Amino acid sequence: MNTEDIEPLEFEKSIAEVEDKIKRLKQLELSDGLNINTEVQRLSQKLDRLFKQLYSKLTPWQKTLVARHPARPHCLDYIKGLIEDFEPLAGDRAFGNDEAMVGGLGKFMGRSVVVIGQEKGNDLAFRVKYNFGMAKPEGYRKAQRLMDLADKFSLPVIAFVDTSGAFPGIDAEERGQAQAIASSIERCLNLKVPFISVVIGEGGSGGAIAIATANRILMLEHAIYSVISPEGCASILWRSSAKVKEATEALCLTAQDLRRLGVIDEIIAEPAGGAQRHHKEMIERVGEVIARHLKELSAQTGDELKKKRTDKFLKMGRHLAKSE
Repeated sequence: MNTEDIEPLEFEKSIAEVEDKIKRLKQLELSDGLNINTEVQRLSQKLDRLFKQLYSKLTPWQKTLVARHPARPHCLDYIKGLIEDFEPLAGDRAFGNDEAMVGGLGKFMGRSVVVIGQEKGNDLAFRVKYNFGMAKPEGYRKAQRLMDLADKFSLPVIAFVDTSGAFPGIDAEERGQAQAIASSIERCLNLKVPFISVVIGEGGSGGAIAIATANRILMLEHAIYSVISPEGCASILWRSSAKVKEATEALCLTAQDLRRLGVIDEIIAEPAGGAQRHHKEMIERVGEVIARHLKELSAQTGDELKKKRTDKFLKMGRHLAKSE
């Protein structure tokens, strides 16, 4: 990934200015044959410092912008980087195939696994093809079919979560969107195989929970995970889109908040500048953490995995009930 091609976010003005200077110096060197290595090195060091300073104190709203950055590695990027011999499986055997929900069989570090995830697409044409990562009922029924396959052949499940939410259209509601999501959550809870879910970007509402009710929920440092989008929350609570930043604070949607609340199990650190600028390094980090958790879970029996997963989510419910 060429970091010079990354579109800067609204809070990255200082970073964009330094990147522009480096780019112009490199162009000057190419055209005039000048040796400007020392100045480029100085600016590059300054850029590294800016990234570390800025990304160490992001606000919840800034983290939301980072999580939504179109250049972040998506589900298919992680599959390509971590899963060998990946064989995609299509369809729910009831209605059709949902492109937004990706799934199939492959090998993770030599071990056969079932992979499920939401794909957003990396340009406009692919975003339309994948419906911006918003699955319909057939997508969640596809996920259930893959989970059944994993259970039948005792294969671990790895899920990559990245969606603003399930598709809210009329056609999805007509085909039983709520029931499909609920059934998917139930299927997650009943699995007797290791189940690891990674929130790589946005974890939005039931659309995310449907494939994230796992033994271990991992989350990238600048990902978000919430019951509703900040925009939706602002429109309901304040009846104003201008309150979106206040909504991100109220939702406690950052990885740091969710780790403190016990909703997720581990935060995977992102390189300075975010995953969008370091695809290879980020994918490798995610693979290492998944491997560690998979090894720990593999020592447990199917009944233990199911019980501990169920207890995990019941405990969350009891904790929230007490806090009210």
